[in-house]
Amino acid sequence: MSQPPAYGIAVEIQQPFAAAVEATRAALAAEGFGILMEADFQATFQKKLGLDHTPYVVLGACSPRDAFEALALEPDLGLLLPCNVIVRDAGAGVTRIVALDPVVQLALTGNTALEPAATAIRDRLARAIAALGGVQ
Repeated sequence: MSQPPAYGIAVEIQQPFAAAVEATRAALAAEGFGILMEADFQATFQKKLGLDHTPYVVLGACSPRDAFEALALEPDLGLLLPCNVIVRDAGAGVTRIVALDPVVQLALTGNTALEPAATAIRDRLARAIAALGGVQ
């Protein structure tokens, strides 16, 4: 497995891409996250550029209660929301799932009052990612 980026939480699973997307949705839901938006980069590149790309989806995960409370502390925080989670075909039957680390993400605000929420959200995202298992 390749290392997670310094700004993310990652796992690689031995599962076909479409099944991994659904498993990721379910793991996020189990931790209280809903999906606000979805971007299919493969389809967009094909449609807009006529270029092929490996399957690559960005899920915009959100915990409504956490978002509501965070916006009360930092009204412009919507620029950094939701938490992006990518699901991408890593080849050879492996799918890579990476979530942006909310601690890194919310540190951009400089608002230390957000740190406890960011840490709690990171812990829940990490549990969701870990629940997917991983390639040994």
